[in-house]
Amino acid sequence: MTNPPAPRHVAIILDGNGRWATARGLARVAGHEFGADRVREVVRAAGRAGVKFLTVYALSMDNRKRPADEVAALYRLLERFAETEREELVDQGVKVEVVGDVGSLPPSCQRAIAGLCEATAQGTGMLFRLAVAYSAREDVLRAVQGLARSAAQGQIDPGAITAEQLRGAMWTAGAPDIDLLIRTGGERRLSDFMLLEASYAELYFTDVAWPDFSAEHLRSALLDYTRRERRFGLTSAQVQATSRLRQALAR
Repeated sequence: MTNPPAPRHVAIILDGNGRWATARGLARVAGHEFGADRVREVVRAAGRAGVKFLTVYALSMDNRKRPADEVAALYRLLERFAETEREELVDQGVKVEVVGDVGSLPPSCQRAIAGLCEATAQGTGMLFRLAVAYSAREDVLRAVQGLARSAAQGQIDPGAITAEQLRGAMWTAGAPDIDLLIRTGGERRLSDFMLLEASYAELYFTDVAWPDFSAEHLRSALLDYTRRERRFGLTSAQVQATSRLRQALAR
C-alpha cells in the first residue's frame, strides 16, 4: 500500500463542548469556553505538522436555533477569539478567513471578524478558516442561484458550467478539497459541513470531546491518515502502478 503525503487541507467539526460541560456539572457555555481555548493549540500543531489549510466548523446555521443565551455566548466567544488571538496568529504568519453567512451575525461580531481577517491578510503560512453561520447546502444553493442569474443574463452558457465554476462561486472558494475531515465528540455524521468539498475526504471520528482534543490527538489523526490509501475511484493496483511510475520519473 502506498502511503499518501501529509494532508494539505484538514477540516474539523468541533463537537462535544456542551456534553463535556454537562458531564462535569458545568453550564454548556463553559464547554464552549474551554473549546475556544483549544483552538489555539490545534492551530499551532497543524502549522507545525505542515498543514496548509485548516478549516474548523465553529458555528452552523442550525446551531443558531439553540437557546438564545447559548447562542449569545457563542457570539461573544467568537469576538473574544478574534481579539485575543490576533497578535499570535499574525506572529505565526497565519492568514484567517471566515466562510459562511457572516452578514447575519451581530454587528459587533462582524467587526471583530473583519478586524482579525484584515490583521492577518498578509500571512503567508497556513490558511485558517472559521466556518461561522455556515451550511453546506446553503452554500451550494446560493452558488447555483448566482450562476443561474448569470446564465439568465446571458453572461455564461448554462450548458457549459463546470464543477470548477460551481466551486468558485461558493463561500469556500480559494481552498482545495478536504483531504482529512476530523469530527470530535463521538458522533458519526457530517452535519451539513462542506459536503461537496469532502466528497473524497478521509473521515476520522473520535470519541474525544473537543475541549479535550489536544495536539497529540491531532497527531494521531494525521498519522492515521498517512496509513490510508486514497484511490479516488481507482483500484489499489492502479494507484500503486501510478505511484511507481511517478517515483521512476522522479529519479
